[in-house]
Amino acid sequence: MNISFRWLARHVDLDGLTPADVANDLTIHTAEVEGVEPFAPHLADVVVGHVVERERHPDADKLNLCRVDIGPAGSGELLQIVCGAPNVDRGQRVAVARIGTRLPGGIKLKKSKIRGVESQGMICSLRELELGDDHSGIWVLPDDVTLGVDVSTACGLDDHVIEIDNKSLTHRPDLWGHRGIAGEIAALRGRKLRPLDFGLPKTKGGDPYPVRIETEGCSRYIGLAIDGLKNGAAPAWMRHLLLAVGQRPIDLCVDLSNFVMLDLGQPNHLFDRRRLSPEGIVVRDAHEGETMATLDEVERRLGPEDMLITSGGEAVAIAGVMGGEASKVTADTTELLLEVASFHPTTVRRTSARIGLRTDASARFEKSLDPTLPAKAAAHLVNLLREIQPDVSFPRPPGDVGSWKDPACKVTLRPERVRAILGADIPDDDVATKLESLGFGVKRAKASWTVSVPSARATKDVGIEEDLIEEVGRLYGYGEIDERVLQADIVPPPRDDRRALVRTLQDRLSGAALYHEAMTHTFHSDELLAALKLADEPHLEVRNPVIEGYRSIRRSVLPSLVSLLAHNRRQRAEFRLYEIGKGYRPETANEAGEPREVHELALVHGRAADERKGTFPDGLFHHMQALVADLVACADRAMPAWERGGSDEAPSVFHPGKWIVAKGRDGEVLARVGELEPGLARDLGLEGELASEVALAEVSLDALLVAEAQPLVYRPIARFPAVKVDVAVAIAENVSAGDVAAAIEGAGKGLVDRLDLFDLYRGENLGAGRKSLAYHVSLQAADKTLGEKEIQKFLGRVERAFERLGGELRRDTAPPTG
Repeated sequence: MNISFRWLARHVDLDGLTPADVANDLTIHTAEVEGVEPFAPHLADVVVGHVVERERHPDADKLNLCRVDIGPAGSGELLQIVCGAPNVDRGQRVAVARIGTRLPGGIKLKKSKIRGVESQGMICSLRELELGDDHSGIWVLPDDVTLGVDVSTACGLDDHVIEIDNKSLTHRPDLWGHRGIAGEIAALRGRKLRPLDFGLPKTKGGDPYPVRIETEGCSRYIGLAIDGLKNGAAPAWMRHLLLAVGQRPIDLCVDLSNFVMLDLGQPNHLFDRRRLSPEGIVVRDAHEGETMATLDEVERRLGPEDMLITSGGEAVAIAGVMGGEASKVTADTTELLLEVASFHPTTVRRTSARIGLRTDASARFEKSLDPTLPAKAAAHLVNLLREIQPDVSFPRPPGDVGSWKDPACKVTLRPERVRAILGADIPDDDVATKLESLGFGVKRAKASWTVSVPSARATKDVGIEEDLIEEVGRLYGYGEIDERVLQADIVPPPRDDRRALVRTLQDRLSGAALYHEAMTHTFHSDELLAALKLADEPHLEVRNPVIEGYRSIRRSVLPSLVSLLAHNRRQRAEFRLYEIGKGYRPETANEAGEPREVHELALVHGRAADERKGTFPDGLFHHMQALVADLVACADRAMPAWERGGSDEAPSVFHPGKWIVAKGRDGEVLARVGELEPGLARDLGLEGELASEVALAEVSLDALLVAEAQPLVYRPIARFPAVKVDVAVAIAENVSAGDVAAAIEGAGKGLVDRLDLFDLYRGENLGAGRKSLAYHVSLQAADKTLGEKEIQKFLGRVERAFERLGGELRRDTAPPTG
């Protein structure tokens, strides 16, 4: 936000202060100042001249040959300047740029000849000096300006612009105008604000201007009729102040409206009353699909979440954002309606964001403006207008309607608490003085005071004792508080087992496992729930979702990753993703009605269907199973046995016949691993060029935290070599590889150091319903090297263990190796 130094001086005495002083005060005590720049520095080289002679150019009918006196700024000789402006004439005071002057846009004037006549400078227009858009002629200065001085000094344009970071003012709606900033300077420097007349002038009799509010988004609306306006240019002082803060002057009505907004921080709007209905103003919510053209000549499509100002059933403004094209003031406007209102900040912010139209007005309404301010702003505007055009009149009393309440409140303050929090011995009198300088009322008592918070500070800023302490501290100056050594007991932080588990899993997955972590929304779209056949399950819903159609909050994390499969598959042939997050189960809510949270790890591993490099064990299903087992081991937990999942109880994202489950204590599911359901893969677009093999897994962190602990233990390096043996068994299809592995380990009697399944075979020579599983077995003893005798005993025990499972040891495999 830009603040004019000259503008501030209208509200508070700045004698003895420089713009740098003001900027420093604001930065230290109030808000962050990003910079201080002189306004229109190029005007320092443009001087006031007097046109002594004007005659036609000898060789051009449309050019004038002028002789200009620039007084003390020149050498006493008249400058000869060729000028093409139709309004230049003898006797005028004009803005003269001499040879060597650098004008806006980087143009440096040089001595030149125009149609054979030497020109020793330029008589400038407003647009050439970036002081307006008028380029129809030169800028004619008042007759009383001093000859020879620079234009900025002569015309009151010597100003500085203080740029304040908007973010540091978000909680201070009272500072979004020059008077609010001036109030801060007055408090910091012990000065008084200059008084302003906030009384409305007398109006003619009759009924108030008709205004009706039909929406909760508007708490107050003032409509005041004004007659007898002569629209034209605003006074020079007003145009210059607006230019200083980056506002382009347009006409009296627009400039006056902008000036009051930037002066007090309260937006307002002026309608051409001739274009409004005699029925007056109705403030209501927009209808679905309703449209209107705003002042920027763009057709806006609106809905029930937006608020409109209407007249005669037609929309004339988007409340708090921008007026309408159909009711704007023009050069021939003589009858006005002044609107000053209080709108709900959230409604204005959402409308502004939704239609992509952020204005100075909407930026202020978003900050929760003081509802008592509209009456002051209305009075300020009409009083300024009467100073400029005393003949304006007010044909009827203003309409002032709404259910607003004065937010002013009282807060208890303990002076001892002020001193304890700030760490400074500030006397009671100083505490009271500083608060009173900011407009707070202070009623003292022995240990506890009552502080009256003015409405301008009570909407969003000051509401508790700590807020008042902050006010005292910032005015006192944090730099004035003595440094003290911090003293505190050093205690170890509490251990968070869940956080430690999450960090362990993240390190493993993002490191050795080469997975990328995803962070998705907790919302599910209606389309995704339908595709996953989850729409009938109970979901927690939000009434105002961030994205339309995403009102359901997820029950588990895995569907969020499933929704990303097609997008990631388009980017690369193989991808690995994981997410650690929460799901919400509304059917098991607590006494407060809060849904039960489930903490989960979800994993997906996908690759192009033709990327598989072998028949076994290269399938992603087995990779995922091994990864989950590795993660459980990294968490120092025992991995429960895997069980084949039933087709009737398979989660909707898993292939009914290709998923397994591991259960922890009390039968609670610890992990699930499976392949993606084929029909769902097609629904998600994983077909054709995107056809993919996808493995999925979900791990319950809640179950993992309470799973049986299996901490890592140190085992010394073996002193004796291991012996490798290959074992194969022909066995029924319904016997799991886990059962076979358990039989082998049992037969080893503690000698099995490592066991790896390396081959799965089915063929006619085995018979129907049978399969062959082959394992690499590493045997190792702690006290000796195993020989052939021990190997044969092991194979004998293995053979008997296989027979108990209904299988047989295959003798046609490769012989044991030592």
